[in-house]
Amino acid sequence: MLIADQELESGIHIDFVPMADVLFNLLIFFLLATTIAQVEREMQIALPFASSGGPISAALRELVVNVDADGSIHVSGRKIDAEALRAIVKEAVAVNAEQKVTVRGDRTTAYANVVAVLDICKAAGIQQPYLDTILTN
Repeated sequence: MLIADQELESGIHIDFVPMADVLFNLLIFFLLATTIAQVEREMQIALPFASSGGPISAALRELVVNVDADGSIHVSGRKIDAEALRAIVKEAVAVNAEQKVTVRGDRTTAYANVVAVLDICKAAGIQQPYLDTILTN
């Protein structure tokens, strides 16, 4: 008789239920953690379409500026005015000279609203602000 057969006859078995519980809890943790990290990208902004473009940079200290359909500016989930945006960007550039900024303008907002935000970013020292769009196939 083989050793494996002896173990089976003696009633020894491996219980996989606790391991499945741990894996399920890890899955829930990582799903929640990645959802919370995307707060600024989940605002209800209808981005314009583009046939080509680059990937969204995932820089650690990226600043995301959202421009609503009515032209209001949002940073970090709160509504601000142009002067507050200028102060935030200047402060970010003072800390990091290579600060990355992504501007997300609603497709129905006036182009002048997006240009005003880009102008504020350039005047505050951002070398290349990134204009976010949705890629089409």
